[in-house]
Amino acid sequence: MKNIDEARLETDLAYRFGYLLEFVGFGADDIAAIHGAAGALAPLVPSLVDAVYEKLHGYDATWRHFVPRQSGYEGETPESVETLSLDHEQIQFRKQHLARYLESLVTRPYDEKMLVYLDMVGKIHTPAAGSKDLDVPLVQMNALMGFVADALIATITGLGLDRETEVKTLRAFNKLLWLQNDLISKHYVPQTEAVS
Repeated sequence: MKNIDEARLETDLAYRFGYLLEFVGFGADDIAAIHGAAGALAPLVPSLVDAVYEKLHGYDATWRHFVPRQSGYEGETPESVETLSLDHEQIQFRKQHLARYLESLVTRPYDEKMLVYLDMVGKIHTPAAGSKDLDVPLVQMNALMGFVADALIATITGLGLDRETEVKTLRAFNKLLWLQNDLISKHYVPQTEAVS
């Protein structure tokens, strides 16, 4: 039985990620499957991003988080949820961020820089980073991740890959999204005392 320093899981990002990688079995084959899908997925990123934002636009509980000025955005901000359209400049700015995120998943090496990036994806949706006015509740982040996971599954199954490659790619993305979800949740859930 391997000994895990549970307190360290809460304080050491690399240790936490290493534990999760080992536990879910995310390794070189998974990374190869994800990177291998890049060429087929890249042309579909714009439609995937549009689908995500159309979904977010359908609920006031999700759309309201795009009214405050977004970190790094310098243009005009919308007056209210009601006046914030899908073609608003701030939404276009956010769409670019999501597209870059999806592209990063399939092209970047899974090294320390990528780990910090994935961790920041969670943190940026809280007042701890980015805009102090931005505080997306965990339930909305979970809803978004569930939608993105389903959209990725639908996209991958529509690529016409051979069965073995399709299964490997689906499993790799499934593991990756669970890893991402943990790095989101950790910014919402208070640190716990380790069991001794």
